Amino acid sequence: MAIEAELKARVRDSRHVRQLLGQRADEEASVYADVYYDTPDHQLTSTGRELRVRVIRTDAGSTTLLTYKDVTVDPGSGSKPETETAVDDLDAMSGILAGLGFEELIAFEKHCSNYRFTARGLDLLATVAHIPELDETFIEIESLVDSHAEVGPTLDSIRGVLAELGLTRDDETTETYTDAVTSRRNLG
Repeated sequence: MAIEAELKARVRDSRHVRQLLGQRADEEASVYADVYYDTPDHQLTSTGRELRVRVIRTDAGSTTLLTYKDVTVDPGSGSKPETETAVDDLDAMSGILAGLGFEELIAFEKHCSNYRFTARGLDLLATVAHIPELDETFIEIESLVDSHAEVGPTLDSIRGVLAELGLTRDDETTETYTDAVTSRRNLG
């Protein structure tokens, strides 16, 4: 199972960050409609695992992905092993998950600008994500690695890219979108 070595940071000047990323790669605009699932007794959440169905909408159409994220291998970044596959029939997938006893935990949208490029010897995906419900913008930069030993050096390289974009360790966050959206809904 590949490990998604990823760092996430809050972005204060998204126009500037997008401009710098646009010098590295073309922007791919999309909207992610994410639905997270769990068992009625929250077995996944309580152990730090995630099960998500994501519908990605672009001008060219839509794609649906089923993603399982295992427990964190790097608490400082939240990086997790990840397995993902395309789903042809969203209704059938929802029926399968319900039949297996999974329930919808939370659903929300992310408005994303994706940039794919190579830097510091890594194939990277940088996503500038605006969560309308949170009224915040984040950047996620990730690269897939094959072993735990590669996570630390990869994260160091990603931090270097974040620095080139004007972001510091103080901007980094490990708070998940699911936790932030849940918190916002409970306050509202």
